[in-house]
Amino acid sequence: MQKKKVIIMGAAGRDFHNFNVYFRNSDAYEVVAFTATQIPGIEGRVYPTELAGPSYPKGIPIYPEENLPDLIKQQDIDEVVFAYSDVSHEYVMHKASTALASGADFRLMGPKTTMLKAKVPVVAIGAVRTGSGKSQTSRQVAKILKGKGLRVAAIRHPMPYGDLRKQIWQRFASYEDLDKHQCTIEEREEYEPHIDNGIIVYAGVDYAEILREAEKEADIIVWDGGNNDMPFYKPDLNIVVADPHRAGHELLYHPGETNIRMANVVIVNKVDTADPAKVKLVKENIKMLNPNATVLDAASPITVDKPELIRGKRVLAIEDGPTITHGGMPYGAAVIIAKNLGASEIVDPRPYAVGSIKEAYKKYPHLGALLPALGYGEKQVAELKETIDRIPCDVVVLGTPIDLRRVITIKQPTVRANYELKVLGPVSLEQILQEFLQRSEKQ
Repeated sequence: MQKKKVIIMGAAGRDFHNFNVYFRNSDAYEVVAFTATQIPGIEGRVYPTELAGPSYPKGIPIYPEENLPDLIKQQDIDEVVFAYSDVSHEYVMHKASTALASGADFRLMGPKTTMLKAKVPVVAIGAVRTGSGKSQTSRQVAKILKGKGLRVAAIRHPMPYGDLRKQIWQRFASYEDLDKHQCTIEEREEYEPHIDNGIIVYAGVDYAEILREAEKEADIIVWDGGNNDMPFYKPDLNIVVADPHRAGHELLYHPGETNIRMANVVIVNKVDTADPAKVKLVKENIKMLNPNATVLDAASPITVDKPELIRGKRVLAIEDGPTITHGGMPYGAAVIIAKNLGASEIVDPRPYAVGSIKEAYKKYPHLGALLPALGYGEKQVAELKETIDRIPCDVVVLGTPIDLRRVITIKQPTVRANYELKVLGPVSLEQILQEFLQRSEKQ
């Protein structure tokens, strides 16, 4: 039987995972190419044979997504697989229409074909959108489980932006490990807080291999999801975070709606800063989509280390990059705390932006007077530093999950914002996890 020719559309994460677990050793398919979007510099590379396997001795080329219609026609593609996250339902169907009009079938892959089963219990943390508070929740869950005497491994959704052959599986237990693996700002934002809490982090490209390594030292695994993707591992407890600052998105984004429908527990985060009417709307939508889910309220109280530096001052607000770019948030913790503490002005960084930072404002026109902490490579980190240096401000407020000062030198005075999950009820996260562990022991 002739193999079906496939293109996988992705962003260096779900696309590689779907290939590894479903297509790599299949006699029925030939993956001709990946297409890439969202992550600068990914396209033009090759998925190496070390990962692609013996059926692909030259690896698999990665093309820009805009080449998709031509690739379908030139390569006589049978099937296009959509494999990235945090996009609207409308966006997905536009991509489907492009594939169909070019002559190929269009496919979404679900849990049965993509989730791996672990030998130890898995608690998965997902979200409706990027920036909902998933990372805070993952940290809290990992800390609670560690506090019960369990050996915990956090396995993070992939961010393989470097040499893929060196990122088949990675283990992070210290800041030295971050340096050794030349982690980007985005990777550090996710890994450092776990390391600070004494939690081992695994990540990389081949999540079957990653799972085998993590199982050697873990009693339980916390799946720390990325964007609003579905878990790569079959969860025994599935926790999903919703954001009332973007009320209604639980019905409108892929695969955020899928996550809500699959969830055992939904945490409605940021109720302390969101409009109560929007909190109510989110809860109504959750009940409609998944009436059996346990719904918890949570706050994300923001604190800063030096509040006296903000009042009456011109503030540059630096925010978590993915949250405010493809996550669509028009502001983050830095803007909120600067306004709450009486800044005289939130300085608009757009006139001072250079290089890829300047391009980000064009690509994401919803961005206003804030600076996304983008750092997917050395060049972009340098452009971020140059942009910061050019901005006339009295103080820089860092709303990023990591201390950006460990990555770049900031000449202006700095204040760091911190935010942690605070579950308000009706039951505690500790109770949810304790009941889950008791059920697991009986099975």
